[in-house]
Amino acid sequence: MKTFLRILNYAPYIKSRLVWFFVFSILGIIFGAFNIVLVIPMLQVLFERNVGDPVPPLPEFSLSSEYIIGVFNHYFRMIILENGSLNALLFVCGLIVLCVLFANLFRFLERVVATKIRVDLVRNIRLDIFSNVSRLHIGFFNSERKGDLISRFTNDVQEVEAAVMNSLKAVLKEPITIIVYFAILFTISAKLTFFTLLVLPFTGGVLAEIIKRLKRQAKQSQESLGRIVNILDETFGGMRVVKAFNARGFIIRKMEEESDYYRRVNKSMSYKNELASPVSEVLGVMIVAAIIFFGGNMVLSEDSSLSPETFLGFLAIFSMIIQPAKAFSNGITALQKGTASANRIFAIIDTEPVIQSPPNAIKLERFQEKIEFVNVSFAYNSDLVLKNINLTIPKGKMIALVGPSGGGKSTLADLVPRFYDPTQGEVKLDDHALTKYDVESLRQQLGIVTQESILFNDTIFNNIAFGAPGATMEDVVHAAKVANAHEFILQAEEGYETSIGERGSKLSGGQRQRLSIARAVLKNPPILILDEATSALDTESEKLVQEALFNLMKNRTSIVIAHRLSTIQHADEIIVIQGGEIVERGTHDELSKQNGVYRKLSDFQSNDN
Repeated sequence: MKTFLRILNYAPYIKSRLVWFFVFSILGIIFGAFNIVLVIPMLQVLFERNVGDPVPPLPEFSLSSEYIIGVFNHYFRMIILENGSLNALLFVCGLIVLCVLFANLFRFLERVVATKIRVDLVRNIRLDIFSNVSRLHIGFFNSERKGDLISRFTNDVQEVEAAVMNSLKAVLKEPITIIVYFAILFTISAKLTFFTLLVLPFTGGVLAEIIKRLKRQAKQSQESLGRIVNILDETFGGMRVVKAFNARGFIIRKMEEESDYYRRVNKSMSYKNELASPVSEVLGVMIVAAIIFFGGNMVLSEDSSLSPETFLGFLAIFSMIIQPAKAFSNGITALQKGTASANRIFAIIDTEPVIQSPPNAIKLERFQEKIEFVNVSFAYNSDLVLKNINLTIPKGKMIALVGPSGGGKSTLADLVPRFYDPTQGEVKLDDHALTKYDVESLRQQLGIVTQESILFNDTIFNNIAFGAPGATMEDVVHAAKVANAHEFILQAEEGYETSIGERGSKLSGGQRQRLSIARAVLKNPPILILDEATSALDTESEKLVQEALFNLMKNRTSIVIAHRLSTIQHADEIIVIQGGEIVERGTHDELSKQNGVYRKLSDFQSNDN
């Protein structure tokens, strides 16, 4: 129930809307019940029972069923005596039509309110998931499957949406319906109603056992669906590799195994779900049969206080209880599935970002002096990736990080924008630890260009202006010119308004990289991090991109990670990292004279060329 209430809190104006939902539901139920109760006087007319009875006096006003029954009997008897049985029957039929009209009007209004709750709630849940996930640190996305995150955003939210609609009816409305109907049944015959209540718990116990088993399988089903979405995402994104390695059979087998598991879980769930309805119907018929026998015995007894038409009316009203009771059991089943999905959603929403701005965080207005790594060590899990790093990067200087793959170069650079925090030691900027700064203001001082160009399925203009909503066409064109991208952009079909496809698939590698550089130029950050920005390019593209990078790095503090040592020979200081430690440092000329790691890497690349 706590989970359900938390779900409802995502709907705006929920308290007032629930009040209106209850009001419309109760009015709809009452008019629907009147519609059935009117069967009793109609049968009295048809059976010609008590037709000649005198007109009873009008009762004194009170908020009770006896008052309503008394008023109806007064006018009903008056119509029979003054206008005859046929007109009395016409009067009852007219009331039935009127009750049906009002009952359906209030049901419509009730559904309008429920729809408002549902659509607003789903919107707010999706936005909350997206907002919170976007706050989480980079390490979270490395450990979580993207397909599972997408599944929670789509399929789990759909399950919650279905659960809300079912629960509003089943958990909130149907119990009221059952209570109102039983109140009417008590008015008709308390003895017969007590007998009914004795046999009903048996039905509830059987259904509760079925529902209990559904909750566990609902969670398994959603987790399996998340894995299927993940397989799809990886396959479609890596289709070039799948075909190149003839791995289609492997992928199909992987999908078949997960799909078979999903089929088995859902088949079992479906069997139990479908079992709930026929079981409740069979048990309902058994209860009705017992009531017919017990009530029929009351009618046939000599001192009976229960007339045949009243007994038939009792059965008609009780039959109306079976449907809301079934809806209640089915709604609880759907609510269990929705609760399992909601728990998966809230697990994401409740995940606290590891990287957060501290209370009273310092707003970094401008980078002034230097970046310092002071005794920095870092581990993703238990093994240290960086070990006791001490490094100072003065403002305006270019620092190159080189060394064998896996040495920790990218990890070291990732500590500057606080994608991660050091396990030991601290990174400082202008004599303050990065952990004391507001994270957004810190990252505002940084521009990052990576080996893989991260672009979006949008226009060239919007990709360059990404994160700069106030950018003008003049600003974007200037950034493109600095990045050597302006010429190829003009040759595109629609110039700066050309859509580049998913992840920039319509562009070459060099063109994508130059757009990434243009985006960094437009941001105009004082600190640049270039993570092997040219390593995946051909010679011609590398020349253009390298020229764009030189333009970008002018008068900026730069941290450059490079495999091709020819691109960083002019760096102010080259830091050689091996096994997570700084093993050499100096200029290109100084390191080339030493017989160390840098010299070996340089000789190897020279021989390779």
